[in-house]
Amino acid sequence: MVMFLFLVVALAVVVAAVTLAVVGGGENGPLPEAAPERLRDPLPPDRPVDRADVEGLRFPLAARGYRMADVDDALSRLGAELAERDARIADLESALAGARSGSGRGPVHASGENHVSIDKPAPGKEDRP
Repeated sequence: MVMFLFLVVALAVVVAAVTLAVVGGGENGPLPEAAPERLRDPLPPDRPVDRADVEGLRFPLAARGYRMADVDDALSRLGAELAERDARIADLESALAGARSGSGRGPVHASGENHVSIDKPAPGKEDRP
């Protein structure tokens, strides 16, 4: 019985001390509100996003996972840059196709080099030993 009474008193003292520390705050007043954690390494606004930017992107944790607004902003930015790059690639491919068809230089290999087949003449009497 004495041990139970000691545990109840000790628990009451601990609860009172924690309550005073949180609510009373001693000389500084109550504890300040914690600032919400925001995205520390946003994507660079002044240049295109590169692979290192995406690999270094870390989203802060919220109560139930990641902050949806931060993730949505990053995905929107990445989607816009990918669409812009796709459009640029399509423009360059169409310009290249126009240049190929207008030059009439023959087929162009995927490496960008022209490949022209030259038939060897049939071996004549000069070529025989």
